[in-house]
Amino acid sequence: MGSTLALTGPLAATSTVHKIAGEISVEQINKRNGFLGRPIEWVLLDDQSKPEVARTLYERLITVDKVDLIIGPYATGAILSAMAVAQRYQKVLIHHTFGIPKLAKYPMHFSSSGLAFESEKVVPTKLLDALESTRRSPKSIAIVTSKFPSVHFISAGARDVAAARGVKVVLYLEYEFGNRDFAPIAARIKEADPDFLWVGAIGLDGNLLLDALHTIGYRPRGQYHLFPAPGPLLTAPGAAYAFAYSTFEAHPPMTNNPSAEALCKLFSERAKAAGLPYPFVESQAAGSLNAWLLLEAAVNGARSLDDKAIAAWLKANHVDTPFGRLSFEGENNYGAEHTKVKQNQNGRWVIVWPREFAAPGANIVYPAP
Repeated sequence: MGSTLALTGPLAATSTVHKIAGEISVEQINKRNGFLGRPIEWVLLDDQSKPEVARTLYERLITVDKVDLIIGPYATGAILSAMAVAQRYQKVLIHHTFGIPKLAKYPMHFSSSGLAFESEKVVPTKLLDALESTRRSPKSIAIVTSKFPSVHFISAGARDVAAARGVKVVLYLEYEFGNRDFAPIAARIKEADPDFLWVGAIGLDGNLLLDALHTIGYRPRGQYHLFPAPGPLLTAPGAAYAFAYSTFEAHPPMTNNPSAEALCKLFSERAKAAGLPYPFVESQAAGSLNAWLLLEAAVNGARSLDDKAIAAWLKANHVDTPFGRLSFEGENNYGAEHTKVKQNQNGRWVIVWPREFAAPGANIVYPAP
């Protein structure tokens, strides 16, 4: 097995989650007799959070290291690079964090994330539905977003969805991926003073923005962070009751499945030992664990390590993972979506919407007290 992760650079904080999930997955698969009786070895390389480096390294994995199979890297830019290489060499590619499904045209790619095909519509719609359920839904919204491809794409969609629902967009700002100076952006947010703040964040963007807002004495009445590093945001100043995207959180009813509970316990033990600030399975870890489970199911189902046989099996079947059913019958191999809204309550991320997935006793808190 070969892949890259952003072990250094702006995406490293979240990639650590995927590294731990991958290590657990390799160990668990090998305990189940590997792939067709062969133990698996994971060749993991550092793409430095740079898509162009990921492209070069996937070429190396296939042509020099001669790995049997590849699995996707972290985040949309690197996955696009890996997908291009996979297509060139006709390798199946299962990935866990691709944010622009409409760009995934390669027939032998498969997503394990549970993200909706029309992510730019579904993600903001779920959030606004959640806020509307409080009967105190926002009348105005400020949207600030990284130009990182997936968060930019979904945030631009949020602008359109908000406007279509009658929520006034009082500010729309874009910033460069890797930006660390959020003082000017914070000043613009304070001036606009919206009812709600959407942050097209990836990694530590939200922390840096909240630090800048705290410095000028401004606290949003409500805020949503798209793809934050899950641990650091919880403890950031002003992050209490922040919302974020999710597909899974380690609490009932989502852990009612014994297999999910067991994987969550194992991940938590490893994450604590590694010093992760948030040692619980959430959407990042769940998507990563799902990717390996998908590949294992497809290898066993196809009874082959042949890429085309694996892809054909996945296209024709669904896979019930501990974190939900994944299927690939739709456009660009996307199936049922698992988009949810979580909120930072009492120092823990909990699902609050849709209601049937909400943590026991959890209710949406908006505006923030």
